[in-house]
Amino acid sequence: MKKPRSIFAHIFTVGAFTALSRVLGLVREMLQSRLIGAGVEQSAFTLAFAIPNMARKLFGEGALTAAFIPVFKSQMETGAVEKARDLARSVMTMTLLMLTAAVAIAFLSLECAVAFREEFELSYRTLLTIRLIKTLLPYMIFICGAAFGMGVLNSLGRFKASSFMPSLLNIVWIGSLAWILFNPEMRFDQRIHRVSMAILFAGALQFAYMLWCMHKAQVTPKLSFSHWRDQSVKAVWRNTALGAIGAGAVQINYMLDQVLAQYASEWAAGVIGYAERLMDLPLGVIAVAFGTVLLPTFAGMFAKEDYAGARKTLVKSIVRLMAFMIPSGVGMAVLAKEITCVIYEGAAFDAVATMRVSRSLAMYSSGMAFFGFQKSLVPWFQAQGDMKTPLKISVWVVVANAILNIMAVLLLPVEWRHVGLAASTVLCAFFSAAMLIHFAVLKNGSLGLLSSVKPILKILFASCVMGLAVYFVKPYLCQLRPIVSLVVLLFVGVGVYGVLALPLLGMGAFRKER
Repeated sequence: MKKPRSIFAHIFTVGAFTALSRVLGLVREMLQSRLIGAGVEQSAFTLAFAIPNMARKLFGEGALTAAFIPVFKSQMETGAVEKARDLARSVMTMTLLMLTAAVAIAFLSLECAVAFREEFELSYRTLLTIRLIKTLLPYMIFICGAAFGMGVLNSLGRFKASSFMPSLLNIVWIGSLAWILFNPEMRFDQRIHRVSMAILFAGALQFAYMLWCMHKAQVTPKLSFSHWRDQSVKAVWRNTALGAIGAGAVQINYMLDQVLAQYASEWAAGVIGYAERLMDLPLGVIAVAFGTVLLPTFAGMFAKEDYAGARKTLVKSIVRLMAFMIPSGVGMAVLAKEITCVIYEGAAFDAVATMRVSRSLAMYSSGMAFFGFQKSLVPWFQAQGDMKTPLKISVWVVVANAILNIMAVLLLPVEWRHVGLAASTVLCAFFSAAMLIHFAVLKNGSLGLLSSVKPILKILFASCVMGLAVYFVKPYLCQLRPIVSLVVLLFVGVGVYGVLALPLLGMGAFRKER
């Protein structure tokens, strides 16, 4: 009989495929920054694209998936396989119907706004934003359906297919930018609209791919209306409602950030978006991989009442996650300007934009460890069907973040307001991580996290030495081409951290378990 793979083998698989997606995303951002720039058009697109992303986090890989996986996993663990399949089909059917109705209502509302544009005296940026939102609204249906399919596959331990799915978006996106590259006469608003159309097509492709993968996993997707009153379906929607309130509060706060960024300056939303996507390179590859695997893993352990195993897995996961997150944060903070210059600068993206993005990136990077903690700790509650605790924490974080963001916009100089918005996000991530630990201890007793303090301090020490080494080497490489200088500095950083971290933590700390 084939031996089941360890949790860290699954994390490696998810991380590898996510890394592929992030590399493609990096190519995408390099093209978009040069072809679109960091001006009004990019800001309009950032706000428009945030709407389907908000729905994805609510109904796809967010509250719905977090509520669905524990129930689905519990049924699979107890042998109720056909019941679990019916659950998946019923929940997906209900989700798609609700999203279709929401998209239709939103589209009609935007059409009315455009029809009365002269009475409302809508600006060019507002009209462009509305146009992009209308184009991207159907994408919300496709990506939420695809994200739900990812949750089903992750529950079944099929992480390869679900992890590859995001790469399809980047492949199509890059193709659209390559087409624009050979049509330089297009205006910026035309370019960003073509990109939005490509994203819509990519969403349909992702959804079709996930449906096919679900069929291969013997959970053939089809419309189901006969099990809507089942207790398991009701349990999923009850927990989804609680999770959606918390996730919705976070997403409302995110949209408030976007609005405040628009108020801070006409370029702030686009600049913050570029910085966030750079931060997502390490965060999306490593932290998301851990969060993706930990939710179904914890759910299976709690279903079998293996609390000791869950605690052990949590502590090991946090230590290994911090071994990547802390040095990544320090390195990106020290090399923020160099990274931004190499990846973005050129054509429509000038040195001023580089300076603005690098300031935000350096601030975001300081919170890398806190973002990682959240990715490990939130699944701990979700796997136990506890949506109330993350909800409470989300509400407090939303209030704090809103207050800090408003203060940043009102009190800081124009060129530093976007940095203040980033600082607010970091402070709230720290607050959220501390509250998650506190409530986890109240709920389940000691988690054994004290045993992780010593190795994390060693990781922090090695990371700080690495940061100092890179900082002092930088002036000697200023005559080199930016990309050559960055590559050399990355090798210096990785080398110094590796030489220090491996002896401090022991080789076994990074050895893959069997």
